[in-house]
Amino acid sequence: MSRRSAKKFDYGEGIYYFILKKGFRSEIVIKRLSLLKAVQAFKYYLNTNAGEPEWLGKWDGSKFVETNFQKLVKDELKPSIA
Repeated sequence: MSRRSAKKFDYGEGIYYFILKKGFRSEIVIKRLSLLKAVQAFKYYLNTNAGEPEWLGKWDGSKFVETNFQKLVKDELKPSIA
């Protein structure tokens, strides 16, 4: 009998993902449609003891892009020039 696959879904293109590690072989994949919502949720999990979050980034169909969370946060806080 073969083992069940751990990942039971396909990543959606243009969606931001991060993982919440809750223990040995226990991970929850969390997705958000917008960058702002993804950063807010990731920051929330960083400040709580709910688990150890790991930023994956934005799925572009073949790989994750925007994987550097620190750079995203720094760019998000820059004031926009109108």
